Amino acid sequence: MAAEPPASLSHRTTGSTCLHPLSQLLGIPLDQVNFVVCQLVALFVAFWFRIYLSPGKTSPEVRHAFATTLGIYFVIFCFGWYSAHLFVLVLVCYGIMVSASISNIPRYSFFVAMGYLTLCHISRIYIFHYGILTTDFSGPLMIVTQKITTLAFQVHDGLGRRAEDLSAKQHRLAIKVKPSFLEYLSYLLNFMSVIAGPCNNYKDYVAFIEGRHIHMKLLEVKWKQTVFHSLPEPSPTGAVVHKLCLTLVSLLLFLTLTKTFPVTCLTDDWFVHKANFLTRLFYLYVVMQASKPKYYFAWTLADAVNNAAGFGFSGVDKDGNFCWDLLSNLNIWKIETATSFKMYLENWNIQTATWLKGVCYERVPWYPTVLTFILSALWHGVYPGYYFTFLTGILVTLAARTVRNNYRHYFLSSRTLKFVYDIATWAVTQLAVSYTVAPFVMLAVEPTISLYKSMYFYLHIISLLIILLLPMRPQAHHTHRQSQPLNSVNKEKTD
Repeated sequence: MAAEPPASLSHRTTGSTCLHPLSQLLGIPLDQVNFVVCQLVALFVAFWFRIYLSPGKTSPEVRHAFATTLGIYFVIFCFGWYSAHLFVLVLVCYGIMVSASISNIPRYSFFVAMGYLTLCHISRIYIFHYGILTTDFSGPLMIVTQKITTLAFQVHDGLGRRAEDLSAKQHRLAIKVKPSFLEYLSYLLNFMSVIAGPCNNYKDYVAFIEGRHIHMKLLEVKWKQTVFHSLPEPSPTGAVVHKLCLTLVSLLLFLTLTKTFPVTCLTDDWFVHKANFLTRLFYLYVVMQASKPKYYFAWTLADAVNNAAGFGFSGVDKDGNFCWDLLSNLNIWKIETATSFKMYLENWNIQTATWLKGVCYERVPWYPTVLTFILSALWHGVYPGYYFTFLTGILVTLAARTVRNNYRHYFLSSRTLKFVYDIATWAVTQLAVSYTVAPFVMLAVEPTISLYKSMYFYLHIISLLIILLLPMRPQAHHTHRQSQPLNSVNKEKTD
C-alpha cells in the first residue's frame, strides 16, 4: 500500500489554498475540502440555475455559457495548473471532432483521450509516488474521457452509419449535427458534472439545456396516453432532499466508521500474524464496508446537484411516481442486500457500466468481454491492485455462475428454502466482494499479497475448485437476456 503522506504535506494541493484554515480545523486534506465546498456551491447554484436561468427565461446559449464558465472555475479552484491537462484534452478532441472524417472521429477521439488519461495515470504512480504528494486530478479527467468518447461514437452513429445498422438505443442517441464549440465545452465542462460526474448522453444534456428534457422522457413512456391532458412539470425537490439525506448519512459514516477502520488496518501485524482466520474474515468485511461511504457520498451528492438543476429525470415507475435516477451511479439498498456478485456489480458505478457497454462491448466484432475488461482496467488506472481485483473478479464471477446454475433450482420449491438460500448467498456475496475489492483500495502489490497470504488465498482456491469440479451447466434462458457485468464489464452480449 502506498505510504501515508507526511503530516506536513497532508494538506498540499495545486488548487486554491483559501480554505486551508478550514482544512486544518477539520483535519481533512485541503483537496478534499475544496472538492466538497465546490460541490455544495454547485448544489445551491443548481437550484438558482433551474429557477432563474430556466429555459423559459433565457436562451440555451446563456445557459451553456454560464454552466461552462462556472465549471471551468471549479476545475481551476480545485486543481490549479493541473486543470491544464483537462483543457488540453478537451481542445485537442474538439479539433478532432471538427477536422477528422466522420469515420475517424470515434477512432481518433478514443485513442487520444484514453492515451492521454493513461499517461496521466502512469505519471501519478511512477513519477509522483502513487500520487501521494500531488492533487488527484484523474477523477475529472476520467469523466471527461468518458464523455469525449461517448460523444464521438454517437456523432459517428448519426452521421456515418445507416439507421438499420443501429440498435434501438444507438438510434435514439445518435447525433445528426456536430455540436458547436460552446455546446461541446458545456457538455464536457459544465459545473454540475465536471468535478464528480457522472457521464451522461449528449442528447439528454442538450435537451435539458433547451428545456425539452422532462417532456422528452415523459413522451418516451407514452405519458400522453394517461388521464392527463397536458404534460406535467415534475419537481426534483423531493428527489434532491432524499439524496441529500443519504449524502449526510454517508458523510457521517465516512467521518466515523472510515476513520476508525482505515484500510491500513489490513497490513497491521496483529491482523496478518495474530488474528485467527474467522476474525480476519470479519475484520476484512468491516474495513471494506468502511471504505464505501466516500463513494456513496461523492456519487449521491453529484446526482443531487444534477437533479437540483433539473437534469436527471428518467420517467415514471410502475406506480406512476416520477423518477429522477437517469444519472444515478449506484443503488445503495441493492448493493447492501445483493445476493449475487452480478447483482452487486450491476448497482455499482452504473454510468461507467453504461459507458463501457456503449463504446466497447456493443461495438467490437470479437472478444468483447476481454476487450471491455482491458478498457475498464486502463480507464480505472494502472495501480497494480486494480488488476488483482479485476482478475480475481473474473474467477469469482465464473465460480458464482457455476454454483448458481448447478444448485439454485433446488431451493425454489418453497419460500422457506428460497429464504435460506437468499440469506446464505447474501453472506457469501458480501464476503466475496470484500475479498475481491480489497486490492482495489490497497493499490500496491506488497500489501495485496500480504493480505491474500494471511487469508490463505481461500477464495481463489475455492473458486478454482468449483470451476474445475462442477459441471458447466447452461444458464436458464429468458425472454430478455440480461448482461453479466464484471466490475462494470458486461460479460454476455444482449440480443
